[in-house]
Amino acid sequence: MVAAGAGYALTRYDPRWLHAVNVFLVVNWFGDSLDGTLARYRNRLRPRYGFYVDHIVDMYAFLALLSGLALSPYMSRSVAFGLLVVYYMLSIHIYLSTYTEGVFKIAYGKVGGTELRLIMIAGNLVLLIYPRVTIAGRSYALYDVAGTIAMAAMAVALVASTVRSTRRLYALERIDAGPRSS
Repeated sequence: MVAAGAGYALTRYDPRWLHAVNVFLVVNWFGDSLDGTLARYRNRLRPRYGFYVDHIVDMYAFLALLSGLALSPYMSRSVAFGLLVVYYMLSIHIYLSTYTEGVFKIAYGKVGGTELRLIMIAGNLVLLIYPRVTIAGRSYALYDVAGTIAMAAMAVALVASTVRSTRRLYALERIDAGPRSS
């Protein structure tokens, strides 16, 4: 993902770097999928270590990717920063839910890591032809529009998941009023 982020940054000089970004996204997907599969196949599972390393690396990877996008002509720094903040907030919720409820859910709706990479690969190919879109007579970077929509969707998912988790935890740990003293 560091290489993908660097590729995005290099699109300032040549948009064909988007092809390299797509290759790096595929390499990242392969590596991200392979580590756990290989551990299971070799019966060398280390669930806490693997969980921690996998997700802390994802945090740095997303930072690298969005930093590269922020340096590209395809996404403004404010949208990249907003996406990073919402992604980190959603991640915090996921990790807290994993700890408090024993439920680990990384995908929301039908969008997980694989789907996100495929969307980005397709989006990068579209960027080569249509880097900007016009909405209500104003021109915007395509990834600013897509990033804003993604931010809104992630924020809705975060709020809805927070409400559900809070309700479940409240129901699990109700405090009875107990005997009343006069």
